[in-house]
Amino acid sequence: MTERRVLVTGGAGFIGSAVVRHLIEATDCTVLNVDKLTYAGNLESLASVSDSSRYRFAQTDICDREALTSLYAEFQPTHVMHLAAESHVDRSIDGPVAFIETNIVGTYTLLEVTRQYLDSLQPTARDSFRFHHISTDEVYGDLHGVDDLFTEETPYQPSSPYSASKASSDHLVRAWHRTYGLPVVVTNCSNNYGPYHFPEKLIPLAILNAIEGKPIPVYGQGDQIRDWLYVEDHARALVKVVFEGELGETYNIGGHNEQTNLHVVETLCDLLDQRIVDKPGGIESFRELITFVTDRPGHDKRYAIDASKIEATLGWIPVETFETGLAKTVDWFLANETWWQRVRSGAYQGQRLGTL
Repeated sequence: MTERRVLVTGGAGFIGSAVVRHLIEATDCTVLNVDKLTYAGNLESLASVSDSSRYRFAQTDICDREALTSLYAEFQPTHVMHLAAESHVDRSIDGPVAFIETNIVGTYTLLEVTRQYLDSLQPTARDSFRFHHISTDEVYGDLHGVDDLFTEETPYQPSSPYSASKASSDHLVRAWHRTYGLPVVVTNCSNNYGPYHFPEKLIPLAILNAIEGKPIPVYGQGDQIRDWLYVEDHARALVKVVFEGELGETYNIGGHNEQTNLHVVETLCDLLDQRIVDKPGGIESFRELITFVTDRPGHDKRYAIDASKIEATLGWIPVETFETGLAKTVDWFLANETWWQRVRSGAYQGQRLGTL
């Protein structure tokens, strides 16, 4: 078998680092992690694999065409997994320009560099190459019926600058496939959670605020529904798609775990109540810290994924339930205070410049 050399963009991010860890720990692939190291990129999330002879890192902006071209020429990837993206909805509302630049212009640049690279390959290498674009279910907008699910054919109706920028990148990838014959696969996933999750997102924010005795903010009445996917389950699915997915196809990936935001936070509080005897501020239960705040503009009501296609065609199903995944997540954050304290203090950003 030809050596598999996987270039992962955004491999220092939350989902990207899970993908890189899985590739190094569970496959024989050589991996090049290409990451700009913005605030969400954290090389400390890759400490367990960073010493592997099959792991390499390059601090590079995906908008930098010249740098990407050099990386492709030197690394000679057989597969590309494109995860690099600005992904926080609130940040996109406050400052959308970074989302346009990274998610749209960056994806365009990567597609063009990939197209040029493919032209340089021998037919056998070109035929086995795959470009996997990783996206989100937020491109679909929200669901109104209680039984509706997002399928791979659901029309796009993005609601935020973030989801609009990701929808744009999805369209570019599919256009490059149809127009230029680029060998692509696309995945759209539901909300991820798990170890190494950046603390601004709902689940880690709730855990860490509770530990520190701070208010746990919940938008509106907390009745927004999300389908929660454990990040390591997602990583397994992504690796399966990049190696086994059918070219030109889209696969929705979900966790079969629809929960309201309020129920998620209440469950986290209950798990912490079981684990922490001496609670901060004299409270009896962490639920006392739940604080309802003004809802986000344009907040989608419900997301839910129909993952039957990837289950039927590729045999992937999530291992973790909502209960087991959330318990593992709470235990991880309790056991890894050094990691999240360094994120909260900003110390993690003093990372060395990586090279190929």
